[in-house]
Amino acid sequence: MSKRKILITGKGSYVGTNVIKWLEQWPDQYEVVELSVRGTEWKKHDFSNYDVVLHVAGIAHVSTDPSMEQQYYKINRDLAIEVAEKAKKEHVKQFIFTSSIIVYGDSSHINKKRVIDKDTKPQPSNFYGNSKLQAEEGISLLESDDFKVVIIRPPMIYGKGSKGNYPKLASYARKLPLFPDIDNERSMLHIDNLCEFIRLIIDNNEQGLYFPQNAEYVKTAEMVRLISEIHKENIKLIKVFNPLLRCMGNFVGTVNKAFGNLVYEQSMSTYKENYRIRGLKESIAVTEVEKS
Repeated sequence: MSKRKILITGKGSYVGTNVIKWLEQWPDQYEVVELSVRGTEWKKHDFSNYDVVLHVAGIAHVSTDPSMEQQYYKINRDLAIEVAEKAKKEHVKQFIFTSSIIVYGDSSHINKKRVIDKDTKPQPSNFYGNSKLQAEEGISLLESDDFKVVIIRPPMIYGKGSKGNYPKLASYARKLPLFPDIDNERSMLHIDNLCEFIRLIIDNNEQGLYFPQNAEYVKTAEMVRLISEIHKENIKLIKVFNPLLRCMGNFVGTVNKAFGNLVYEQSMSTYKENYRIRGLKESIAVTEVEKS
């Protein structure tokens, strides 16, 4: 069987870099090229050599500054659609776009369980989420029998070198003697599980909308405890602050970021082959041991 030729558009991204490393396990099956899409030089690159384009370029959710709004639409929407149009024009067979759970809004709350199911309509609460959703819509319009479009809406991704909430929690787990024991649930996705999912999507020449997540929901306190355990620290989980935190959740955004509830209904994330190669405990061990 000839190698599948994959072009990753977005050089140096967290997902793209990890997909490259992951596919190196099968050197006879995949040939991967990474392309920067900054500036205009990328437009001269010949896409016709590739079977698949995986588009991971984008501005992450780092700013709510209104002056950034146009930049978000330019990169997250316009560039994504332009790359997809070029891929289709040059006869690439499959286009994979990494979107985000953020298209459903930024709202998770310590006091409310929020479950996204197949019928939940996207409702972005900021221009980051809106730019991703508009990119999805623009790319989906290009789909045809010869151009298969895959949209992936992952929840929070974590792993070695990831940014966002996970490294903050890992830092607390190593430094704090106590941590609030709040019962919450979050959908999360370890980077290895995402990379394996993308590999299977490519192998099976899929199209459509997908919601990969870990097999189990994550409780923030349990994750912190597991991280602490790996580093031979002995953090204690306590419930004494819970009433105060639940009250603060009504007006302090960071409390909801740490202890909010936001999950995909589990059946949305099943796939015909197993991509969840790392359970929660193992995924944290791999992440933390590699970091040490």
